[in-house]
Amino acid sequence: MHLAVNTRFLLPGDQLEGIGRFTLETLRCLVAQHPEVTFHFLFDRPYDRRYVLGPNVVAHVLAPPARHPVLFVAWFEGAVALWLARHRPAAFLSPDGFTTLGTRVPRVTVIHDLVFEHRADTTGRLVRAYYLFFVPRFARASRQLVAVSEATKADLVATYGLDPKRIGVAHNAPAALFRPQDAARQRAVRAKFSGGQPYFLFVGALQPRKNLGNLLRAFDLFKEAGGAAAADARLLVVGRRAWLAGPIFAAYKQMRHAGAVEFTGRVADDDLAGLYAAARATVYVPYFEGFGLPVVEAQASGCPVLTSNVSSLPEAAGPGGALLVDPTDAPAIAAALARLWSDEGLRARLAAQGLANQARFSWARSAEVLWAAVQAAVAEPAG
Repeated sequence: MHLAVNTRFLLPGDQLEGIGRFTLETLRCLVAQHPEVTFHFLFDRPYDRRYVLGPNVVAHVLAPPARHPVLFVAWFEGAVALWLARHRPAAFLSPDGFTTLGTRVPRVTVIHDLVFEHRADTTGRLVRAYYLFFVPRFARASRQLVAVSEATKADLVATYGLDPKRIGVAHNAPAALFRPQDAARQRAVRAKFSGGQPYFLFVGALQPRKNLGNLLRAFDLFKEAGGAAAADARLLVVGRRAWLAGPIFAAYKQMRHAGAVEFTGRVADDDLAGLYAAARATVYVPYFEGFGLPVVEAQASGCPVLTSNVSSLPEAAGPGGALLVDPTDAPAIAAALARLWSDEGLRARLAAQGLANQARFSWARSAEVLWAAVQAAVAEPAG
């Protein structure tokens, strides 16, 4: 079997975020699990050789690089459609939510979330217009869909009226490097990143739906109310500046305790693993998520978690696996920070339950869901 795969989110260097991580880890498993299949990885730019994941992988670069709605159309409806017409693989697997309408090759598409359907403020106008027009068409044109959570699956069914029987669920999972660290390693991490002080940790791209403005306001309230007991508390914000980040930095400039906040930018994976393990708690309170990978990465690291009580986040956290809060309520977030700061027993319970919860997720199992979807798409008679 020849299987074409959209790999445009496998970016050179250490630039992988949620969708890129999903793409890499599931494909790593699929390539190893199915040596009888030739995988044709379709990149939109020169690629890192480490992403040729096995001898059964053939890499192709199709122009133009697709990072703008006009170029999305040129790449998917032009370059990809033409490649599929020429090579006629058994199926086209797209792990990033997009596919092409210009082919009769069976398509399997992974949908991560439909946030653009529910919150107009989370993307630019042109990008959102592209999503609103194309994503429902992609979903209906694909023979099989895979959602990254039951919450996203339910959203696909409710929003687009899709048949739930043709939507599988393949969760994200923590990588093996995320694990508890010994006390000496934790001290070294704090010395490097927080001046030796205890800290709350946020991990994610700086963009609207991550709700960083409210988190910064809540941290300020926590510092004000906590007085001397919270004097040493720090907040580390780990992630790249993405899109529409202006209001985040406006909120930061209005803080009374801005000096206790550190924006680290992106960090290497080894540093990230240490940051989770050494944190007082991970604080991740987006308005909306398709899954919420930082939740399970923190849990795998033995770190207590505070997260939102909306969309997929309670599902990712598992029963009792995190302290849940309304992401729109800054005082409630501040109160939860205070509980986590002062209650060692609560932190211990959340850490233990989180370690138990993250065992539910496995990249190998998620790869099996993708493979089942590919098989079903190939076996289904052409409509």
